[in-house]
Amino acid sequence: MKYNRISADSHIDMPWLPNDLFTSNATPAMKERMPHVVDSPDGPHWTSKSGFSYGLVCGVGPSGQKHVPGQNHRVDKMAETGLYEDAKRGMRRCTTAELRIKDAERDGVDAEVIFGILGAATRLNDQEAAAEMFRIYNDWLADFCKPYPDRLIGLACLPYGDVEGACAEARRAVKLGLRGIELSCSWDMEPMWHPMWEPLWQTMNELDVPLHFHTFPSQSPAERARTPKERQRAAMFTRVSGFQLNLSNIIAGIIGAAVLERYPKLRISFGESGIGWIPYVLDRMDFEWEDRFRDLGLKMKPSDYWKRQCKATFQFDPVGAKLIHELGEETLMWGSDYPHTDGVWPESSKYITEMFREIRPETVRKITCENAGKFYGLM
Repeated sequence: MKYNRISADSHIDMPWLPNDLFTSNATPAMKERMPHVVDSPDGPHWTSKSGFSYGLVCGVGPSGQKHVPGQNHRVDKMAETGLYEDAKRGMRRCTTAELRIKDAERDGVDAEVIFGILGAATRLNDQEAAAEMFRIYNDWLADFCKPYPDRLIGLACLPYGDVEGACAEARRAVKLGLRGIELSCSWDMEPMWHPMWEPLWQTMNELDVPLHFHTFPSQSPAERARTPKERQRAAMFTRVSGFQLNLSNIIAGIIGAAVLERYPKLRISFGESGIGWIPYVLDRMDFEWEDRFRDLGLKMKPSDYWKRQCKATFQFDPVGAKLIHELGEETLMWGSDYPHTDGVWPESSKYITEMFREIRPETVRKITCENAGKFYGLM
């Protein structure tokens, strides 16, 4: 297949999954602990035994919010395509492969890398049940992508609280045909420099498929719940303005623990990370390594490991576009973030043109197509 544009960061969220997916496929002992759909004044919504809501069925974004016209410009643009109205009529475009591909084509996208049910594990507040939930989701995702292996690139979800279980699920997911692994991250997880992660690094190095870290919240649901009602919008503005920076701890932890030195085949992608902030972090790591951390076991500068083994994805980052030479054009992959609230679908062409108007066409093609094509074995 000929590719002109590949989204290296798109999504399937729990609100768009079949209502009975988890309850119908869980073992009898786990059935009552699975996410499920119940009625509410605003319509059917996802919940679980923990009491946390996963949002309205086919709601907006990963948290399944209600569409409020005029509140979010990007959401209004998605709504204009009939995305949410179609869902009310039973047409779940995000989770019907043929309809999803048509949505991608509307945006000039030939293939998508699909991130999974982000945050679901922490909201479930039940690590054993979360492992079962991810097993069910990974089975479903493999079947979803199977008819279109050159267009739908599914990433298996791994639980973060059980490293040995995560390694076993990674091996199983690759056998299912999934093309990458996504580790579910949380504010209460052990840092990436911790030795507990060593089996995961070894497993991913052996499997030779990319490992992904997506942005994740820095606060627990309980902490968020304590936000005064009159400050909820300000609190949300604070979170969305800086949430990508959490990934600096992942990058520094992995490189500082010499993970990439020990496992040179390990490939890592940071989903929806943005790129404008990364040159500073790389420069800071290089400086500190040269100045006082030459005992970490690194044979190259931290930024050299970044360029050899890492990728970052973004949808619209004009500042980052000015720093491509600092990052290395081979390390960057564009994504539409479909169908999330801060994505650029269905106007990706508009945003790509605006962001890259001073960049060489050859570089733009690498970032919007070729880098992802090579990273996932499509080209």
